[in-house]
Amino acid sequence: MQEDSKPARSRAARRSTASSGPTGPRASLRQLLPYLFEQRGLLALALALGVIGAAASLAQPILLGEVIGRVQVAEPLGVLLWILTALIVVSALLSGIQHYVLQRMGEGVVLASRRSLIGKILHLPISEFDRRRTGDLVSRIGSDTTLLRAVLTQGLVEAVSGLLVFFGALIGMLVIDPLLFAITFSVILVALVIVVMVSSRIRPAVSRAQEKVGDLAAQIDRSVSSIRTIRAAGAARREQASTEREAEEAYVLGLKVAKISAFIVPVSFLALQLSFLVVLGLGGFRVATGAITIAQLITFIVFLFLMIAPLGQAFGAISAINQALGALGRIQEISSLETETARDAERSPLGRTVPLAEAVREDAPAIRFEQVHFTYRSAAPERVDARELVRGSGRGGRRAIESAPTEIVETTVLHGVTFDVPRGTRVALVGPSGAGKSTILGLIERFYDPDSGSVSLQGADLRTLDRLELRAQLGYVEQDAPVLAGTLRENLLLGAPEATDAECEQVLRAVNLGALLDRSAANAGLSNGLDAQVGERGLMLSGGEKQRLAIARALLTAPPILLLDESTASLDGVNERLMREALDSVATGRTLVVIAHRLSTVVDSDLIIVLDGGRVVGEGTHEELVKTVPLYRELAQHQLLVPEDTPGIGEDSV
Repeated sequence: MQEDSKPARSRAARRSTASSGPTGPRASLRQLLPYLFEQRGLLALALALGVIGAAASLAQPILLGEVIGRVQVAEPLGVLLWILTALIVVSALLSGIQHYVLQRMGEGVVLASRRSLIGKILHLPISEFDRRRTGDLVSRIGSDTTLLRAVLTQGLVEAVSGLLVFFGALIGMLVIDPLLFAITFSVILVALVIVVMVSSRIRPAVSRAQEKVGDLAAQIDRSVSSIRTIRAAGAARREQASTEREAEEAYVLGLKVAKISAFIVPVSFLALQLSFLVVLGLGGFRVATGAITIAQLITFIVFLFLMIAPLGQAFGAISAINQALGALGRIQEISSLETETARDAERSPLGRTVPLAEAVREDAPAIRFEQVHFTYRSAAPERVDARELVRGSGRGGRRAIESAPTEIVETTVLHGVTFDVPRGTRVALVGPSGAGKSTILGLIERFYDPDSGSVSLQGADLRTLDRLELRAQLGYVEQDAPVLAGTLRENLLLGAPEATDAECEQVLRAVNLGALLDRSAANAGLSNGLDAQVGERGLMLSGGEKQRLAIARALLTAPPILLLDESTASLDGVNERLMREALDSVATGRTLVVIAHRLSTVVDSDLIIVLDGGRVVGEGTHEELVKTVPLYRELAQHQLLVPEDTPGIGEDSV
């Protein structure tokens, strides 16, 4: 969560190890079919082209045998040679067209899977982001979805059309010489069984390898996003070593997949070469004995060559499909998660969500917490050494790849918190780090639901409200004031896409960012500074400017309730005063809930709530709390807001 909750986790974390379970669901071929059927038009075209191409290919050996037979008896060829040539050209053209169709289908499947993942990830509960690494999620959208393309370009569709050629060639060979066919088919069948057995080990290995690629992406994301901190701490070499270890483990697991896949190649090669040698040797003997003619042998050999191509495709398809299913398992793991709103009606005390206008009460406070208890829960699989996975073999090795113990972390942050935020007031939440202040704002935004107790907005339990309608009532400025890469305008329009340039400029000047607007316009030669780039994570802005931009973004939506988490922490004295004046101007008719470690920014609040260890230990005005709450008085003394010898109620003055 935010800064104040993390120390609490380290103090109160309760760890336990769950029973081993799979690192992700294993996908089946049936789960892959919906992705194919989304491209049903292209799928039908590809299959039709495959059938026509198979027919054209199978007709060639028959015509070739007829041509050889006529040449042997000195009969005229007529149009046979032209027909054979036309079939060869048609087969080549159909192959090229089918290749394009398959590539287009593959890209369509990748796009559909990425759209599905993006839509799912952006609507997952916040708790899922607490326990998952950003880089791993990015890896699932990037590399995992790319593997699905192989199912189409190297897998299912080509395999289907190849099967037509394969079985057509088998039938042709059987008709020509059943004995020669039986021996040849036996060699191929043994190889096929070996390939299927070996390929069954690829799927779990690919799944684990893709997980490691996700870990590597997460490590790189961490390093790049914190590069200044890493350089300043002199930790670049250590970070490099850590990232290289992740890359090495991905390399080791990739080698495992390569070794399994590589075993298929010599088996396939030997099967095809051996079958060809058998046909030449035994076929030559059969011609010599008069069992078959030379034309029939050549036709048989051409059928064998026709069968070799789809057989190679089948061997490749088995490997490609198993790899794709391994990646699909990771995709399905995210796709199967519930979205943030999936069970809102079930969680609602009313059994349904209701419109805000129907639920609110005019006499109720803006926000009310009643005996709220809340615990963070997270789970993460333990790290497994990739080299140990590679050394594993057989069923035991597969189990090591497929499963790992899971560590469950539970941290209770709030203990029976109760308070009211009256409408139209400014309420401050203060207390030491880890007291639960940011968690309270997260509950108001309904990033989480309380374990027990209730949080209400104007008398309506938040669990009964539609989340979008609830959040439309709230303006939320996070502690680290995130800024999106792009322009000032894009950042401002995030919550108010219909706002005009004039409104954007007005709100920026209200938070004392007018100088930034003018400077950006002058430096970039723009008509106004709204088109100025802010850089990755707001790199081109100071810490104070990022905070003010985040506040401007919240103000532009004109919400009735503003939630500010340490919104003035990075401001100097002058800008802090200007910011307080800006907030004073927009606070009229609004409710403000402000978290502050710097008490000077909240001493004039209508109500100050003091938190410690997830409990409310006092509430009142600054003057009241100095006298009645020792913790608050101590904080005020440390920040030189009151003399060190200020007594509380019942204490003697020094």
